[in-house]
Amino acid sequence: MSDRFADLKKVPKEPAARILATKTTKLDTWLDAPASASVEVVLAELAEKKAWVDLLRLLSAALPDREAVWWACIAARDITGETPTACLKAAEAWVFKPTDENREKVQLALEVADMDDDTVLVATAALYAPGTMGPGDMAEHPAPPAAVSACAFAMNMTTLGVVEDPLLHLQWLIDRGVDIARGGNGKIAVPDFDTAPKPVADDEDDKQQEDV
Repeated sequence: MSDRFADLKKVPKEPAARILATKTTKLDTWLDAPASASVEVVLAELAEKKAWVDLLRLLSAALPDREAVWWACIAARDITGETPTACLKAAEAWVFKPTDENREKVQLALEVADMDDDTVLVATAALYAPGTMGPGDMAEHPAPPAAVSACAFAMNMTTLGVVEDPLLHLQWLIDRGVDIARGGNGKIAVPDFDTAPKPVADDEDDKQQEDV
């Protein structure tokens, strides 16, 4: 197994299939690993198959909810830069101090957010992360099981539309999630990942010409 996905101490020691089922999430990639395979094993297989989006999807489901919110917040910063939205600031405040008061501020930020504000995803994740629909009376109603992971996944995917090299950025998103899963803060350097097209071997090039 690749060391890239080792020592994910924040990830539950359960089969990846069970975690995905709990979050009502499915992968598009056919897995060779057995149903009992750990998250680390499945992540390594997805990387080997270059199934990067599914890898991101599994990380979204495997991270604990508070950590998933933080991972989404870092991604949101890729869009907002040094001028975070009210939704992002409220979500970050909740991550640092997950109190009912800060959760109410998240809810308020959502109520007044612009319709085209992509960072509503991080605020929604923060609102639902405690496991209910919200503070106060809404605390009696359970949140959808996939709410946090779906928002974290969507926030990370949204950033790919605003970067120069989406494939390199995708690797950065993955490595951030892995760092958080290891107990880090996710604020890591851009990975050394070659996104240049691989040259075609002469014999393969000849075959392609023959096919044409």
